[in-house]
Amino acid sequence: MAEITPALVKTLRDRTNAPFGDCKKALVEADGDMDKAIEILRKKNTAIQAKASGRETGDGRVGLWVSEDGSTGGLIDLRCESAPVAKNEMFVELATDLAKQVAMKGVAASAQAMVDEAHHSQAGKTVKERIADVVGLLRENIQPHRMGRYEGGQVGGYVHHDGTVGVLVHCEGTKSDQALLRDVAMHIVARTPMAISRDKVDPALIEREREVSKAQAAESSKGKPANIVEKIAENRLNTWLKESVLEEQPFVKDESKTVGELLKAAGLKLVSFTRFKVGEATA
Repeated sequence: MAEITPALVKTLRDRTNAPFGDCKKALVEADGDMDKAIEILRKKNTAIQAKASGRETGDGRVGLWVSEDGSTGGLIDLRCESAPVAKNEMFVELATDLAKQVAMKGVAASAQAMVDEAHHSQAGKTVKERIADVVGLLRENIQPHRMGRYEGGQVGGYVHHDGTVGVLVHCEGTKSDQALLRDVAMHIVARTPMAISRDKVDPALIEREREVSKAQAAESSKGKPANIVEKIAENRLNTWLKESVLEEQPFVKDESKTVGELLKAAGLKLVSFTRFKVGEATA
């Protein structure tokens, strides 16, 4: 029987982040063989993951990763069972790591397809096994929920300090300005625009809002000529659109400029954005 020294246990602990007690048991079972002990811990974590997999994941956080040159970025809505785990450092790190997985490997067809992928940096390990390492420590069901990714042009993003909402933005342009893109993403978190520009708003939604504006104008302008009422209705609709589309919204940090003006001055044009909020209903 090999001697299981504290130094050996610490080495396994450093490599796996597993509790000292679990590390010592695994080393005893493996007769001091480090690789076998790691495999024992991995199987244990997989068993814990399988047991937890049926439990509801009502909490979580948004993970974000953007490459240093701003050419590629990934966003993920990663779910767990409770708020304390969502705030845990290991879960936060996992969310960022899986956002990088999305950025580097692409948006998988489904959450199941994603967890079956090879991990982007840990050779011989799948995403499922990477998640299992954290599940084994935190003892909660952890599941990827939604993914977003952009590549080319300029990509940037922002996640709110509590991790509950995050945005990834994609712009055309050759100049990299991560600080500006982060500010625009933060604006989107705060102001929740429905689209980039008017032409991207669902025509049916505009028509419904036009009818509402007409009804409001007719009620507030009784006795006035029809052309005046129509003009009031159009003004109401125009105000609603300005408040709803990103390019026309006053920038949250400087309301003397619109978001569109801010980006144009920087030589950038917004192509798309993805906004995830933990717990929101999805189609």
